[in-house]
Amino acid sequence: MSQQPSAAPAPTSAVATVSERHDWWRDAVIYQVYPRSFADSNGDGMGDLEGVRTRLPYLRDLGVDAVWLSPFYASPQADAGYDVADYRAVDPMFGTLLDADALIRDAHALGLRIIVDLVPNHSSDQYEWFKRALAEGPGSPSRDRYHFRPGKGKNGELPPNDWESIFGGPAWTRVTEPDGTPGEWYLHLFAPEQPDFNWEHPAVGDEFRSILRFWLDMGVDGFRIDVAHGMVKAEGLPDLGSHEQLKLLGNDVMPFFDQDGVHAIYRQWRLILDEYSGERIFVAEAWTPTVERTANYVRPDELHQAFNFQYLGTHWDAEELRTVIDRTLDAMRPVGAPATWVLSNHDVTRHPTRFANPAGLGTQIRLAGDRALGLRRARAATLLMLALPGSAYVYQGEELGLPDVVDLPDEVRQDPAYFRGAGQDGFRDGCRVPIPWTREGSSYGFGAGGSWLPQPAGWGELSVEAQTGEPGSTLELYREALAVRRSTADLGAGDAVEWLRAPEGVVAFRRGAFVCVANTTGESVAMPAYGRVLLASGEITEAAGEAKVPADTTVWWTRA
Repeated sequence: MSQQPSAAPAPTSAVATVSERHDWWRDAVIYQVYPRSFADSNGDGMGDLEGVRTRLPYLRDLGVDAVWLSPFYASPQADAGYDVADYRAVDPMFGTLLDADALIRDAHALGLRIIVDLVPNHSSDQYEWFKRALAEGPGSPSRDRYHFRPGKGKNGELPPNDWESIFGGPAWTRVTEPDGTPGEWYLHLFAPEQPDFNWEHPAVGDEFRSILRFWLDMGVDGFRIDVAHGMVKAEGLPDLGSHEQLKLLGNDVMPFFDQDGVHAIYRQWRLILDEYSGERIFVAEAWTPTVERTANYVRPDELHQAFNFQYLGTHWDAEELRTVIDRTLDAMRPVGAPATWVLSNHDVTRHPTRFANPAGLGTQIRLAGDRALGLRRARAATLLMLALPGSAYVYQGEELGLPDVVDLPDEVRQDPAYFRGAGQDGFRDGCRVPIPWTREGSSYGFGAGGSWLPQPAGWGELSVEAQTGEPGSTLELYREALAVRRSTADLGAGDAVEWLRAPEGVVAFRRGAFVCVANTTGESVAMPAYGRVLLASGEITEAAGEAKVPADTTVWWTRA
């Protein structure tokens, strides 16, 4: 299906240029790049792969281990590239396969690994298989690769079951058959432009095993699996029996999510990955009711990591944080997988804005809140996250302390959920605004031709240029934190913390000679001075063996 010239695949030994650190993924800091909003090399207002490639030295100097790229495949962009029309081609807005090859090679030369998104739950409605299924009509073998069903009602005018789309409305769309009559319905758990694959059909598994090998041969170091909890649906596609189903997500095992059959798929995929050198990895985006069910995805013969959404949704509250940290470590320990920790990504309001608002508003918020408070808490939360055992994820721009852009005019919004209603809040555009690199310029250094989403006035003062070398800036805090994390033996990989006695509202734990204290309250607290201060998110004072830790501040100490 690709119309682009094929890049000469990099040999599997290409990863040898990356530091061969055994089990690197157990304590890796992985930086998420949302390509359309990272850097624009050709001035068309849209970020691209060449833009990412030119900024790789920045990411190396920041101190991350790997870069995860959100989708850049050929796509009509109905859902920002998560509707894939060709899994073996780069969309022209992002470049070509040759650009992807150059990016992978340059990253490896800089000691960075590259993880790409994989979207196996659904394709674009412009995918060749789906177009053929529509053209061939009911009963055709092509329709068996998706979930086509006759409708209910006297004339088939009702959807086959009561499932609702994550983006709002029914999860079914009726097609017009080749003869012009109303016909069957197809399943799409997301937008209508994203029909769900039928993973019971062997051709689907064959296709994705081939896609895995294509990108592994190009030299990628792993895959982030979109909707990893999807793919397999309950036999017979039974009714759920309730409305407002989105509110049930994360609380129950649904007939279309977190079905046990997905694990057989991942065991097959793991065999393929283990054929390749360089310790390639899988990362699951798996929204499950409990962290214990998330652990099922990272058993030794399945995936390597799974995003910890329970942690991302935790309020800035000491008791809640201790609870989710314990549950996470307890769940991961029996399967031998590392815990992962994340505060922001391309689907949720940036954490400086979440923490600027009262608890209980969810992860998609359209309120600016108290920005000074939000940033203070965000910096403290970052040091807490980076001190925990396991792997951490950083979303582009969080190292700049960027808030969500909560006042985007409705007419510029592009999130498909915004236009469907009754589904997700549709405010994901606010965390996807292109990031600022310089104090001035048409898009603050993002590119020469503006940006696909408008950037706020004053964005330049949060830019990389403005914060570089500035004592106390959020960027310099991240740089120092990542350097200390890498050089401190007691940080990084592990599966436990030793909790220390602390005042109410304070999280305190030890890892060997290292101690982390996070004050989540609105007042200063007195704590023992646990040794030499390595780093703090705010100004602390010490006297007579005691430290005064300000409100919403995290401190790292060491006795080494």
